[in-house]
Amino acid sequence: MAKGSIGVTTNNIFPVIKKFLYSDHEIFLRELVSNAVDATQKLKTLAVAGDYNGPTEGLKVSVKLDKEAGTLTVSDQGIGMTEEEVDKYINQIAFSGAEEFLNKYKDSASAIIGHFGLGFYSAFMVAKKVEIHTKSYQDDAKAVLWTCDGSPEYEMSECDKAERGTDIVLYIDDDEKEFLEQSRISTLLHKYCKFLPVPVIFGKEQEWKDGKYVDTDKDKVINDVEPLWTRKPTDLKDEDYIKFYHAIQPAQDDPLFWIHLNVDYPFTLTGILYFPKIKNNLDIRKDRIQLYCNQVFVTDSVEGVVPEFMMLLQGVIDSPDIPLNVSRSYLQADRNVKKISSYITKKVASRLEEISKTDAKAFEQKWNDIKIFIEYGMLSDEKFKEAASKFALLQNTDGKFFKLDEYKELIKGNQTDKDDNLIYLYATDKTAQYSYIKAAQDKGYDVLLMDGQLDIPFVGLLEQMNEKSRFVRVDSDVVDNLVRKEDSKDAEFSTQEREIATTLFKSQIPNIEKSEFMVTYAAMSPAAQPVVITQSEYMRRMKDMAVFQPGMSFYGEFPDAYNFTLNTSHPLIKRVVDQAKSALSDQLKPIEDELTATNAVIKAIRDLDKDNKGVPDDKKDDLKKNEDKAQALRDKKEEIITTYAKEQDTVKQLIDIALLGNGLLKGEDLNKFLKRSVDLLS
Repeated sequence: MAKGSIGVTTNNIFPVIKKFLYSDHEIFLRELVSNAVDATQKLKTLAVAGDYNGPTEGLKVSVKLDKEAGTLTVSDQGIGMTEEEVDKYINQIAFSGAEEFLNKYKDSASAIIGHFGLGFYSAFMVAKKVEIHTKSYQDDAKAVLWTCDGSPEYEMSECDKAERGTDIVLYIDDDEKEFLEQSRISTLLHKYCKFLPVPVIFGKEQEWKDGKYVDTDKDKVINDVEPLWTRKPTDLKDEDYIKFYHAIQPAQDDPLFWIHLNVDYPFTLTGILYFPKIKNNLDIRKDRIQLYCNQVFVTDSVEGVVPEFMMLLQGVIDSPDIPLNVSRSYLQADRNVKKISSYITKKVASRLEEISKTDAKAFEQKWNDIKIFIEYGMLSDEKFKEAASKFALLQNTDGKFFKLDEYKELIKGNQTDKDDNLIYLYATDKTAQYSYIKAAQDKGYDVLLMDGQLDIPFVGLLEQMNEKSRFVRVDSDVVDNLVRKEDSKDAEFSTQEREIATTLFKSQIPNIEKSEFMVTYAAMSPAAQPVVITQSEYMRRMKDMAVFQPGMSFYGEFPDAYNFTLNTSHPLIKRVVDQAKSALSDQLKPIEDELTATNAVIKAIRDLDKDNKGVPDDKKDDLKKNEDKAQALRDKKEEIITTYAKEQDTVKQLIDIALLGNGLLKGEDLNKFLKRSVDLLS
């Protein structure tokens, strides 16, 4: 029997392994099973190279539990190890046997997964003692037993193992008894090993007998040794892809379509990415795409390998060229990773463009399910934006779809304003904004429907991509001003009429929380609505963008600012203003005359300021007295108009109709409107 110390530079290697080397203790099972598969694949590689002439059929890896003995055993029928190899690969932790092996068989060793050495020592995270029973494939090799209790001291001796291969026996630590439960081991094997290229056996198949499940004599293979991504796309049917999707993403609707990745230069990459139905749910989860290394599960945190916007996709990626740390759990920033990320982006964009060309109708039908993915990609990835601009779609309120360039040509003739800006009109709610959409369409304009979760920032992106273009929501201004063909006509009201109309209407607008209204005027068609409520495109968009950009959050605190626009050409507006002017003439005229005289005095005093040094000191009291008098006269005038307006049901009705059309009339105010409407009909 040989005894010795493991070749490490510190006696504290095992506490480091237990606590820091691996993020999760469960990783030990993946490492041991992966090493067993390594050994099996190496035997096959030796056979192909002519360095091993024995049988290679039926090779498998077995995982066995013995709860009574407190052991978990991982066995393979691979190349095994001689005493010298155990000393080299196990006792000298810093040496990686796979690297030397790959150098020798570099032309045929593409199936080799991992490394001997530190991966094996992950066993000590859960075991108080580990045994290796191994026998090399080499002729006349003697079987070796290696034992270690978690200290740097080991024992090594001959044993009576008859068959080629290696058994790793873990005596599970008292603190890790969960790894003696069949359900726990079954879960871990399913997570990490379900696609390994060598059959992995755990337990027996079961059948229903005498009212319960009982074991049969048939071994239970827990993995699919030829997962879909390792096969040729030409050999697969749609139902194969859909079946595999449900295997990796259970309880999901069928995917919309998929992309089969397969590249061998300048790096090796295979995989399948699925497009699920996303709609309006920007759910960036980091566990939908699984990363494998030669069919060994590595992680489902694929940041860096897959651009963030593609986290909306689901599927698997398999590449031996992605650099991993010792635990195979975390990706390292590396040039290969960037190349792979760029390739995946290019491949996905290429596939989407292909579908949009070969089956435009099907692409349009899927658009609302994938729009959020494409918009997110264009907003976050410059290269994807360039590619996607060829197939991204816009949908109008009539349900028709257009590519970006097609739509630009469609509206260029009628929606170019006097300053040569191309105006894209859009709505965010086809029902709520119906009257505005209808008014725009009646003028021959086309209106886009932009009701998606990312449509607001996407609008900004499209404006950046196209010079001399603006997106304008249909309810941001009166229809005549949406696409200005000429300078706006002056409203038809005199200064006095505007003053009366402003107080007449503004005083009767109900108080609406976090809303402000400014009465404005426009000379629209007499057939247009008498009152139109609009919101500034700029301010509303700033408030909308506050949701996406934390630095703009203060905009979200601003009240909603509305323009309450009176159509000065409409007979109803003219009538209520004329009636008010006539009814209030006797009360307002003396106030207005006195206000005119007072303002003349104020102007005369202010004109004494010749050199911008201020009003002379002896005139300041007079100025203040006359300014206060003018304000009191204005207040009195406003009070008279307000008192009159309270009795004018037509004014209130015009206000409420406009508010109702914008979804702003609610609660008690809505109830008053309904009652007034009935009274007016009586």
